[in-house]
Amino acid sequence: MKLRCAILDDYQQVALAAADWTRIMDKVEVKCIHQHIDDPDELVEQIGDCEIVVMMRERTPFRAPLLARLPRLKLLVTTGMRNASIDLAAAASQGITVCGTGGAGNATAELTWALILGLARNIVLEHNAVRSGGWQSTVGTDLYGKTLGVLGLGKLGSKIAAFGQAFGMDVLAWSQNLTKERADEVGVKLAASKEELLESSDFVSIHLVLSDRTRGLIGASELKRMRPSAYLINTSRAPIVDQAALAEALRNGWIAGAAVDVFEVEPLPKDHAFRSLPNLLTTPHIGYVSKANYEAFYGDAVQDIEAYLAGSPVRMLT
Repeated sequence: MKLRCAILDDYQQVALAAADWTRIMDKVEVKCIHQHIDDPDELVEQIGDCEIVVMMRERTPFRAPLLARLPRLKLLVTTGMRNASIDLAAAASQGITVCGTGGAGNATAELTWALILGLARNIVLEHNAVRSGGWQSTVGTDLYGKTLGVLGLGKLGSKIAAFGQAFGMDVLAWSQNLTKERADEVGVKLAASKEELLESSDFVSIHLVLSDRTRGLIGASELKRMRPSAYLINTSRAPIVDQAALAEALRNGWIAGAAVDVFEVEPLPKDHAFRSLPNLLTTPHIGYVSKANYEAFYGDAVQDIEAYLAGSPVRMLT
């Protein structure tokens, strides 16, 4: 009898085409769920008979109460090698193996820069104007000679810094653990403090891991330190920025605008303020949604399942 596998949150209906699932089809029956399931009862009804679940990033949390309702679950595969929405201790106590995947690594950085350009040149507004019969109505903001502030100088932050330098921008960087040696290695200036970075930057881009130290790192007081002509870009994690404070900042002109790809509730509620603020550029958490990334995610997921079935799990998260 075949094991059952559910692939969650396959919004674009591409999971099966992104990898060679035929390699496991003789032992595993695979089904895709194309919509997000927020209700735990409905989720249990959909996947309660599955021994294997493949989840996309942190869209669907697997905490202890949910795991306890899935006694058949034996293998949980998450895209990426870090997922704060999984209770790994509870999974281990239940005998559930949790594995991760690799990724292509460039998609989020590329989207971040698209958002920066979209803000600077009012791309969406001008596009809509052309479509509706209008013509030029805005004056763009130049990037050359401006200051880009990067919060977090890891893999993603370093790529954004390099993009900024290619556009002729001065780059400042800061995080709690960032050293001058690391900043010098990337070729950027180390800001003396978060406050200095916010006060000095024309564009501020966030590339930090969500933790107790970074949750709420940017709130009302920080947004008020930014220049009225400055822009904030968040493609990292929503709780790093106080959402209510950001909405207030945009309404009251504390900053010129912002771009956001991540939200505390996803999909974003239809009546959420972020859907209507004119100076907020939004994308539906597509920073990692690219062909190369999906091929890496789902290709590795198939490998994870193969290895588990062979008795030698790989890329285990503990």
